[in-house]
Amino acid sequence: MKIAVVGLGYVGLPLALLFSRKGCQVTGIDIDQSKIDKLRHGEKYILHVNQDDLQELIDAGKFNPTTDFGEIKGLDAVILAVPTPLTKNREPDVSYIVMTGKAIAPYLKKGMLVVLESTTYPGSTDEDLKPVLEELSGLKAGKDFHLAFSPEREDPGNPNSIVSKIPKIVGGLTPKCREAAVALYSQVIEKVVPVRDNRTAEAVKLLENIFRGVNIALVNELKIVFDAMGLDVWEVIEAAKTKPFGFMPFYPGPGLGGHCIPLDPFYLTWKAREFGQHTKFIELSGEVNSSMPEYVVNKTAESLNHDEKPLKGSKILVLGLAYKKNVDDDRESPAYHIIDMLEKRGAITDYNDPYIPVIRPSREHAHLAGRKSVALTASNLGKYDCVVIVTDHANVDYQLVGDHAKIVVDSRNAMGKVADPKARVVKA
Repeated sequence: MKIAVVGLGYVGLPLALLFSRKGCQVTGIDIDQSKIDKLRHGEKYILHVNQDDLQELIDAGKFNPTTDFGEIKGLDAVILAVPTPLTKNREPDVSYIVMTGKAIAPYLKKGMLVVLESTTYPGSTDEDLKPVLEELSGLKAGKDFHLAFSPEREDPGNPNSIVSKIPKIVGGLTPKCREAAVALYSQVIEKVVPVRDNRTAEAVKLLENIFRGVNIALVNELKIVFDAMGLDVWEVIEAAKTKPFGFMPFYPGPGLGGHCIPLDPFYLTWKAREFGQHTKFIELSGEVNSSMPEYVVNKTAESLNHDEKPLKGSKILVLGLAYKKNVDDDRESPAYHIIDMLEKRGAITDYNDPYIPVIRPSREHAHLAGRKSVALTASNLGKYDCVVIVTDHANVDYQLVGDHAKIVVDSRNAMGKVADPKARVVKA
């Protein structure tokens, strides 16, 4: 098959390369010219993409990166993996889906398959994407071309997360649309799971991420309660997970990050209002998780006060900018909120992250763009009044941190295995 993948980010690029490796002729489309230039030279910009694999597919002509949507003409299928952020009012922003639909519609032909992979609310594929495709192509979805939804299931940083081995949920506008999508993904995914329609597939993705968000909120709340009682939530969780039934461990942290769990629940919350429903449980968990950066900052202030130092004027080193360990993805990372809060209260902050040497421009934290990661050395650690661990990357020497920092505020239990740290460790 000849296919196109639109959106070459953390989801789209690995998927495009997978189809290429399995024998499909793949056109990768992205509006970011810098990404396309790197890919054409065989250069990766996502940590977990295999550099040699990328170069081989480019050299063999199996993967063609471009900014030209006209390349879609004559292909068999188009997969959309574009962002679905929230607006400032925490409402779904499907503008990227609509704009991409407008860009591909003129090149649709009869028999073509269009699949949306972007996480969105139930009904979005049929209500937002379908009308745009039909209006600008003159074709009818379900009759002239196939339309389907299949949510991504990426877990960056997890070595066991292999796209081809993760079961793939597939819905369709019609049964024939679903069959076409199942046939497409069955070429590269070991197990494809068909569901009734697009709305069901969209709801599956939201359930998966809401489940995680709610349970993380539960342990975040318990962290605060147990701390007030003088209990260690990490020790409690480790003991509880020895139960072989009825319990699944989730772990507290400094707040949620990434492009899924902090955002996806609000897609359902917004859509539920249309049906007169209120998602109290989901909204409450969102409030708990959103309050975690402030909790970490308050713990930092308390730790400094213990040494009779005010937060204002103190030098703080933030360890980790990525939203989770062992990845270079900093989208929605709680580290940025923590840095902003610390600096608003007068602290002087630096950061260290082995995967993010320079802070990239972003809409939410443009003022931080250009800052560089400082070296994690014994002499540097001694210069700071406090080290705040936000992301527990595996390649960080926490023994070094424990031996040379003055105070360590640990939101990830990264210091749990450090032997006899000289620093005062405070769990947050």
